[in-house]
Amino acid sequence: MKSAQFEQTGLPSEVLKVKEIPVPEPGQGEIRIQVSACNINPSDLMFIRGLYGIRPELPSGAGFEASGVIDKCGEGVSLKEGIRVIFSAVGVWQEYVLVSAKTVIPTPEGMPDEVACQAFINPFTAYAMLEESGLKKGQWLLITAGGSAFGQFVIQLGKKKGINVVCTVRRDSHTEALLELGATVVINTDKESLYRGVMKLTDRNGFDYIFDAVGGEPGARALECLAKNGTMLVFGSLSLENIPLNSGLMLFRNLTVKGFWLSVWLSSLSKEARIKVTSEVLGMLASGDLKVSIEARYPLEDVVKAVKHADSSGRKGKVILDLNL
Repeated sequence: MKSAQFEQTGLPSEVLKVKEIPVPEPGQGEIRIQVSACNINPSDLMFIRGLYGIRPELPSGAGFEASGVIDKCGEGVSLKEGIRVIFSAVGVWQEYVLVSAKTVIPTPEGMPDEVACQAFINPFTAYAMLEESGLKKGQWLLITAGGSAFGQFVIQLGKKKGINVVCTVRRDSHTEALLELGATVVINTDKESLYRGVMKLTDRNGFDYIFDAVGGEPGARALECLAKNGTMLVFGSLSLENIPLNSGLMLFRNLTVKGFWLSVWLSSLSKEARIKVTSEVLGMLASGDLKVSIEARYPLEDVVKAVKHADSSGRKGKVILDLNL
């Protein structure tokens, strides 16, 4: 079978190779999934570069999120072959993947593969961070990198809650689409001061909450926009730089900066709560109430072209590896 792998960390476009490897056989409690489609997330690219929270064991497969069909079941598995599923694992950019039968989510009827393959990480993280924030109708939220898939999910979910969602972009080409999704205001930080824009919007009060995906200097500038007793949740580092925290600002405004990782949040929930979250998020995706944006599809053989596209600036949607092409 074909598998996208890397033997050393580095730029994905330079270290990824498509290789032929044996088709794996499922063991006790495992299922083998024939992969249909894979999402390309920033976390995938950081993993390949050796910059993610989970470090690769080289040589390694790539990709964390995919959808597919159960192809074969190991002993002790009650699931049936032929069921479409959503799943997450290390190294899903290949034709067949082994996972524990307990970890998959059945794909809702009618949900296409290109939606199913991005139905977990970003929409669940957006939902979880809004829940973690406790923001109510009328409160203000800033999200950096508003044009990202995560940002688009937050905008849509925030609108449903009546939260004022302001997002930053670096290109005007994103603005109209984000406003149509429900963003209250879109600020192009290459053209205007984020701080001045925020103070004008909030009568100089600042934001109640910030979701930061960028880090570095942009993260520091966002932190300046927090109101007293405000909180920043940090869940990414697209700039590949740490946030230079202003300790005086944090002290005098009583600010909180916290990290957020979806797997940790999910593990804190009861089984019943996890089922409720899964039902709500997948239900919105299946009904189209929560929309996804797809910019391009590539066959697995073109994974290098795909990661270059996914890592390019100015994208308006997700880049998908479609194993049916």
